[in-house]
Amino acid sequence: MKINAILIDDERKALAILKNKLERLCPNVTIIAETQSPKEGIELIKKLKPQLVFLDVAMPELSGFDLLAEIENPDFEIIFATAFDNYAIEAIKHCAIGYLVKPVDNDDLIKTVKKAILNIEEKSALEKNKLLIENLGATTFQNKKIVVPSSEGLEFIKMSEILFFEGDNGYTRIHIVNRKAILSSHSIGYFNKLIENQSFYQIHKSYLINLTYIEKYLNEGYVILQDNHKLPVSRNRRQDFLNCLRE
Repeated sequence: MKINAILIDDERKALAILKNKLERLCPNVTIIAETQSPKEGIELIKKLKPQLVFLDVAMPELSGFDLLAEIENPDFEIIFATAFDNYAIEAIKHCAIGYLVKPVDNDDLIKTVKKAILNIEEKSALEKNKLLIENLGATTFQNKKIVVPSSEGLEFIKMSEILFFEGDNGYTRIHIVNRKAILSSHSIGYFNKLIENQSFYQIHKSYLINLTYIEKYLNEGYVILQDNHKLPVSRNRRQDFLNCLRE
């Protein structure tokens, strides 16, 4: 599948390097425009309607996130480029949007472009981009949502409504307040990395729980969550878990 792309980065050298790598490594990407100006980038997107936009996060005139918010219906796939910015990467990962860490690795570029092409075929960009804008406006992590691919399509789940993640033979069953659990093809390790350092704790290799919903800890090594879910805490994690609860 051939796709049209626009490159937006305020640094001339970074723009030139990305263009060169795409031309050498990703022959199915046709670069139809490039710019160092975010404002010009907005006009190019509106005029040329690209399928894919490579977008720098940190730009002085407008950030990549600000630029995205200026587009009324951002129905194009995005690959963000960023220096290692934990906040930016966390926001992007929650929405299943592609990103590259500068300096851009060749293998990462090829893999991310291939994923973007699959996403373009699935036509899911608009929903994911709107979710990113919504998440960036959320004041707390619990008000944010994550995108979860399921057998029926994409599920947009608010973090505050997740009771726990349950590992299930390489898949993950996500238990949600007041609704049926959903099964994701991602492993529980994927979700643990996605939400690390937040209000979740992996009590067992198969269970990642939302600490908000703990109702009781039993001395024999179990937690009781809302809706009477009784889950085991691994013996080697119990002391750390108890310390976490006391904090």
